[in-house]
Amino acid sequence: MPLGGGRLRFGPISHFKKVNERTRDLGTAEHPYTLAAMGDGPATVLVVDDDPSLRFLCRVNLELEGYRVVEAGDLETARGALESDSVDAVLLDVHLGNQDGLSLLPAIKEGGRRVALLTGSPGTYLPDGETVIGKPFAIDELTRTVRKLVDR
Repeated sequence: MPLGGGRLRFGPISHFKKVNERTRDLGTAEHPYTLAAMGDGPATVLVVDDDPSLRFLCRVNLELEGYRVVEAGDLETARGALESDSVDAVLLDVHLGNQDGLSLLPAIKEGGRRVALLTGSPGTYLPDGETVIGKPFAIDELTRTVRKLVDR
């Protein structure tokens, strides 16, 4: 008998079975949509942060929402991703270790991409009119903000 005393169920199972107390398996009876059914494919979000655990948190939760996620831990990797990937929106850490994340804003905006700035430092200078997500943040705030960026 399986753990928990339940019956075994077979079928498609994603590698993210349970995250944040939610289950998201694409193409099951519970969630009958597929990525191919989402128009031209999923929107791509570039997550630029020097903290690997924060990038992972963003990746898992945004992939659960159907987005394609590209990660960058520094400015050089982020610039490469902007040149080689079809990026629709960017989550950009303001402080990338000893690098200034804001220096990437012109490259992001030149392609008409939307950006949300991530910061855990109160009082940091941020350009007017930019979308800001304060760290720590709730997952719902992250997904809601990305949805707004992509839908603009």
